[in-house]
Amino acid sequence: MSAMGVRDVGRYLLAGILLFAGIGHFRSTAEFLAQVPGWMPAPEVVVYVSGVVEILLALALVLLRRQRVLVGWIVAAFFVLIFPGNVSQFLTSTSAFGLDTDGARFIRLLFQPALVILALWSTGAWRAWRSRRSAAGSSLTSDS
Repeated sequence: MSAMGVRDVGRYLLAGILLFAGIGHFRSTAEFLAQVPGWMPAPEVVVYVSGVVEILLALALVLLRRQRVLVGWIVAAFFVLIFPGNVSQFLTSTSAFGLDTDGARFIRLLFQPALVILALWSTGAWRAWRSRRSAAGSSLTSDS
């Protein structure tokens, strides 16, 4: 399998994760409410809106192939934005999704950076950023 094929598998896997989680926001709302930090207003609205966003991001990962680099950055940013919910669940020792120990909730925290990395790698966003950065660096050193 070529590197591009492996990236596609990663992108489809990520889309599946987002789609599954997005639908879960509507089927298991109470579980997702456990992750909304206490300082957030309108927790149910947050859960439903984030569910819709996850479904839309899943579709974008699959359907918007020409914009996949941009989609990768948006998905990565989304994962960063929802990370406080995971931290809140850990800090408040709130049980949800079978995470009923601090150890399990801590391990869950480690998955968020992995999802960010998967989003950037599988869409080619990281490679595009490095290429642009490299090109910018070489243009600074060339004698034009």
